[in-house]
Amino acid sequence: MKIERINENTLKFYISYLDIEDLGFDREEIWYNRDRSEELFWQMMDEAHSQESFSLEGPLWIQVQALEKGMEIIVTRAQISKDGTNLQLPISEDKHLDIPIDEDQKSDQSNANRKKDTDKEDDDPDEEDGQPISFIIEFDDLEHLISLSHAFEAHDAMDTALYVYQDHYYLKVIFTDEWSDDCQDDDLSKMLEFGLDTGITLYVLQEYGKELIQTHALQTIKSHFPLRA
Repeated sequence: MKIERINENTLKFYISYLDIEDLGFDREEIWYNRDRSEELFWQMMDEAHSQESFSLEGPLWIQVQALEKGMEIIVTRAQISKDGTNLQLPISEDKHLDIPIDEDQKSDQSNANRKKDTDKEDDDPDEEDGQPISFIIEFDDLEHLISLSHAFEAHDAMDTALYVYQDHYYLKVIFTDEWSDDCQDDDLSKMLEFGLDTGITLYVLQEYGKELIQTHALQTIKSHFPLRA
């Protein structure tokens, strides 16, 4: 496999079908089995991260061209615009293509990496619009998530969903607009005693991960997994 760094935001891969087979994949399943094709893709991206220090966070645009003896894959990293209304896809050093995103995605993306900074919170367009605020918490061990479900009392002003991605668990926490910033920060502080702050976005989890529990995740985990002594 060959990896070429086009620019800061773009990589080009060339992988032959022999390389694909050497990695343990079948040529046909790459085109017809989504799970296997995504597994191959993330193996390639891990290699790119190691070789080229290419960040794996955020939205990625992927172009695949089938060639006679392999595939050419171009991966471009996009960014969310400052106002949270567009995905900015670089097309040259000084130009980018703006692609509108819907309100749900806007809320998830613009708040996934929310920092505890008063000035930034005051400027958050989602809070001004009264939209629910969401956060992502990472767990590298299921036991930590089980412990959280028993130690933290979920309430009506929040909901939780659970995803798994690359052998890690991710809890999406959603607060309604009726829950104050101070209460949100207090809840998050308690939950982060068991999990980790992460820069991964909901887009990545929805596109490449697997949703395990769609709603009331903490309550569901608590009811199914007893707390170990």
